[in-house]
Amino acid sequence: MPSPAALALRRFSRHPPAILGLIILLALAIACFASIPWTKSAYADQHQLQHVKEPPSRQFPLGTDSLGRDLTARFLLGGAISLSIGIASALIAILIGASVGLLAGYAGGRTDAFLMRVVDVMYGLPYILLVILMRVSFVGPLEYLLKHPDPVTGNARWLRPIAASNWANILILLIGIGAVSWLTMARVIRGQVLSLRDQPFVEAARALGLPPRRILLRHILPNLLGTIIVYGTLTVPNAILSESFLSFLGLGIQDPLPSWGNLAAQGIDAMNPVHTRWWLITWPCLGLSLALLSLNFLGDALRDTLAPSRS
Repeated sequence: MPSPAALALRRFSRHPPAILGLIILLALAIACFASIPWTKSAYADQHQLQHVKEPPSRQFPLGTDSLGRDLTARFLLGGAISLSIGIASALIAILIGASVGLLAGYAGGRTDAFLMRVVDVMYGLPYILLVILMRVSFVGPLEYLLKHPDPVTGNARWLRPIAASNWANILILLIGIGAVSWLTMARVIRGQVLSLRDQPFVEAARALGLPPRRILLRHILPNLLGTIIVYGTLTVPNAILSESFLSFLGLGIQDPLPSWGNLAAQGIDAMNPVHTRWWLITWPCLGLSLALLSLNFLGDALRDTLAPSRS
């Protein structure tokens, strides 16, 4: 009889779009992250050109922007930043959502009611407003902390001012997106825990006198890993899209640091009916589309693979 892993792999192989999406996603991730040693030093270089907005050529395969910067370096570094923020935000959302769902579902009573009311209230708040509030409240102090001068040397203790501003912006952005993306995860995990806590194996663990923490971590959580993986995979594209949308509005990654969102915004700003510089908008939108479609195909396949009864 095939093992569970073999059965899961067989079910996954029946999803050609997911396999294609996985290949595209891996190719994008490898290209973006493997090129960081080059792109981190080349993304802001302004080349002296006859026309600053040059179309794709042998020297610049993706063309140049309005400041003469190589779009190849900016596209690859922007992809690395967008994917990193999406994955990190999804991990934060998984950690918060799974913890709240486990606690609410297992504890029940007033604890469950209080946590679910918090979720209901946060559902009613626009996430853009929450992210803006976090930026206003925490970017300044975090930036000061990162570039706080050493009392002995007088130099920046951690980072230079520009780097400190960039890192503070990125950290608050990924924390802000993760802090508003865990609500659905919490509800789903709570529902699963409510159905598991009265199962015979949990009752047996209680009869043996095991503490609630051990029951949650050793008996209930392993039965939720499939659900967590599936919803975590589906959270990543939402986080990437949120980062891109915020950067498009000027609330996310700030120029000169690139992301697919602010590259698309710059491309739209440079478009006009007289000179259609298609390459400025095509590449970031293509990267976003490929990444989001690949992640959604992968999430759907994992849902059918790890929860075959729903297929």
